[in-house]
Amino acid sequence: MKNASIVTIRKELEELNREDLLELCLRLGKFKKDNKALMTYLLFEAHHEDSYIASVKETLDELFDSMNTDSYFYMKKTIRKILRQLRTYARYSNHKSTEVELLLYFCERLNTLKPSIHRNRTLNNLYERQCLAISKKIETLHEDLQYDYQLQLNALGETSL
Repeated sequence: MKNASIVTIRKELEELNREDLLELCLRLGKFKKDNKALMTYLLFEAHHEDSYIASVKETLDELFDSMNTDSYFYMKKTIRKILRQLRTYARYSNHKSTEVELLLYFCERLNTLKPSIHRNRTLNNLYERQCLAISKKIETLHEDLQYDYQLQLNALGETSL
């Protein structure tokens, strides 16, 4: 089966009535967990971006607090899992500032981990790549936001030393 293009899907959706659209949306929500999460964001949290960011940060806190820090091996696996989940949450929002804010928070939490991630080459490289990605994303934002986020990123760089 070949997937239709977005343009074709849009034209077909415009021809459907309200009840059929509602049924399609509910079926999409039942089909996959990611679809359901995206629909939840769009319906309930897209209008309140600050509360969405706060709830994601709370979820990240729970994941970091439950992390097994006995070994760097376990830490690496969990940190990658957290980063994967963070990227999914950031993808739901179309605001670039949301992604920057969540990545900055992620890096802040990485800096506070004990034992320090900077003693492990793999984790330190992951941290450095995230800082580099943040700086690239900051450049695409409005000047006022660039300044604020750049200050936070510089503060992260100073605490990692």
